[in-house]
This record gives sequence, C-alpha cells and structure tokens, in this order.
Amino acid sequence: MKSRILFLDHVGELGGAELALLDVARAYRETCTFMLFADGPFRSLLTGAGVRVEILESGKSLRAVRRETRWPGFAAVSQAAGLAWRVARRARDHDAIHANSQKAFVVACLAGLLARRPVIWDLNDLLLREHFSRTNILVDVMLANHMAVRVIANSRASADALVANGGDGEKVRVVYNGLDPVPFDAVLESEIESVRAELGLHGVPVVGVFGRLAEWKGQHIALAAIARLPGVHLLLVGDALFGEQEYANRLREDTASLGIQDRVHFLGFRSDVPRLMRMVDVVLHTSTAPEPFGRVIVEGMLARRPVIATRAGGVSEILAEGETGLMVPPGDVVALVGAIRSVLERPDFAARLASAGRAHAERQFTVEAMVKGMTRNMEEAAQA
Repeated sequence: MKSRILFLDHVGELGGAELALLDVARAYRETCTFMLFADGPFRSLLTGAGVRVEILESGKSLRAVRRETRWPGFAAVSQAAGLAWRVARRARDHDAIHANSQKAFVVACLAGLLARRPVIWDLNDLLLREHFSRTNILVDVMLANHMAVRVIANSRASADALVANGGDGEKVRVVYNGLDPVPFDAVLESEIESVRAELGLHGVPVVGVFGRLAEWKGQHIALAAIARLPGVHLLLVGDALFGEQEYANRLREDTASLGIQDRVHFLGFRSDVPRLMRMVDVVLHTSTAPEPFGRVIVEGMLARRPVIATRAGGVSEILAEGETGLMVPPGDVVALVGAIRSVLERPDFAARLASAGRAHAERQFTVEAMVKGMTRNMEEAAQA
C-alpha cells in the first residue's frame, strides 16, 4: 500500500507541471487527496483519473502574487496562513504533503509545521533572477533547507539553480518528466490532412510554437523569424494565462505591423495538440529565458517532428545538437531563421533528426521511469 499523500497545487489551469503530476497522481489515486487553490480543467482531468479532489479557493491578494513580486503584502501572507491552517487539518489524515508549485510550497511548509507532516517540494522552475524576484528566491531556498524533507527537481538545471542560491543539495533528487507516446502514434494520416484542410495549409511549409502565450516563452521571436521566411506559416498554439493577456494582444499587433497576418495562425488553447504537432513540419521552442525542462520539446520528438529549441536551462539535457534536434541561442532571430531554413530545405536531414529524436525520447523520458522515480522519493520522504 502506498503512503497517503496530500498533493497541493495553486492553479486549476493546465501547465507542464500539472500534466506531469497527473500521471503520478494516478499511481496514488487509492490513497491520495489533491487540493487545488483554484478550480479549472486540471480538476476535471484528476477526477477523470479517479483522484479525490478538493478546492480551497485562495484569496485575491494571494492570487495577485507573482514570480517577480518583491513583497507579497500583509493580506497575501494572511491568506496563505489561512489556507495553511485548513490544509493542516486535512494533512493529519495523510503521511506527507507534496507541493507542486511555489505558492503551494509556502502553504505546505506552514501546514506541515502545524500538522507535523513531512513536506516534499516538486521543483518545476529555475530559481533565477530572469524568472523570480530575489525575495521569492530567498524564501524558497530557506523553506527548502529548513522545512522540506525532499526536493524533486524536474532537471539537473533546476537542481543546480537551487543549490547555486544556497539550497541543500543533499535533499535534491532529479526526476525527468515522462510522456506517453500513444496520443501521438494514434494520429492517422487522414487526420493530418484534415487539419491542414481545416486551416487552409495545403502545400505550404508550417512551423509551430506550442505553449502558453508569455513573453519569456518567446513567441515574438518566432514572429520575427517568420517575417524573414517568405511563404512559411506559423501556428501559435496556446493562450494567455496568469495575467499575460497584454502580451497576447501585443503579439497580434506585431503580426499586423510585420505584415504577416495571412501566415500566422493564433489557435488558442487546443485539446488536439498531438494532431497539430504531427501536422507541422517543424516544432519550435523559442523561450528567451532558461527553461526548467522543456516538455514541449519531448512532445515534438514523440510526434516524430524535427525540433529547434533555445539552448538554455534544461534543454541541453533533452537534445543533442545536430543529432536529435537543433539548438539556437536565446532571442537570436538570425540563428532561428537559419535553423528553420536548414530543416525545411533538407528533407533528409529533417527526417534523420525526427527519427533520432523519437528514439531518444522513447528511451529517456518515459512515464514509467518518471512515476517510479517520483514514487521512490515520495515513499522515502513519507517514512522519514
């Protein structure tokens, strides 16, 4: 019998961290409870997987705290304390508390202290100034060192960033995300043709950026590259989350000012990502800041498509340059244009990248390996 784990996450939306944890939650569905601080589609996936879910709505002030926030304010601190008290009462029926985000981690540490339960932090971010304020980094490191029993990082880059900021490396273990290839393999050729027809893309080269619309995700870099590649179409698959609508609006304005409205397709959130990935000629990853892991890169590899990604953070732990994909410097439009051309103009090279990428992803980033690694670490922590 697995330990009774109380999982915490501050969002109800779907991100890479949530999708990864879904597979782990399935393995614990008989003994775990999942508490979300906001409702959303993540709840539906969890309940559909047979996981018990409870919603604890966080207050407006706590929701307003962002990565770049220097000081959260008294109201946010008070709301976090109130959540922690409620979580602590539930935690007494469990063996350990698992936090899947920074906000959840702060609440978990307070709740763990009150309920006298061990805390596990699932570190899905790079603690760098490009992403977080100095205050957030200091608080995270202090809590990791003094309150967490185990920190499970999603890449060596994430683990190294924590340690570089003073984190206790003895507590850290690396478990890579694992992805299921079945949804990509299930896409039929007829479906690929159908989606091309749906979007009016027959006979034209298409590249795609998949993920939420956020400035550090670099969709504006992709737009600048497409403006230099006549005839190439770009899919932007994903929507603005976490207060990033201003950036999404700016992307549409940039598309108009660059005169590429007819070649850029804003598809918003889509539930058929495997079908869309199988349809494009190249999958792009264009983040301007270091990526903790790069789940979309593995998805592109599983979709048997050549991947071009930004060389920073955990990306180099996924791709081998020129063998399983191509990498370009962050924000380098010229390099990105050259990489796209090299793939689109050399079909044999593109096919070799795609084939090698698929084989590598199948070996290194499996759901079974991820669940096994997460389970081992959580069981050790729960029994500490």
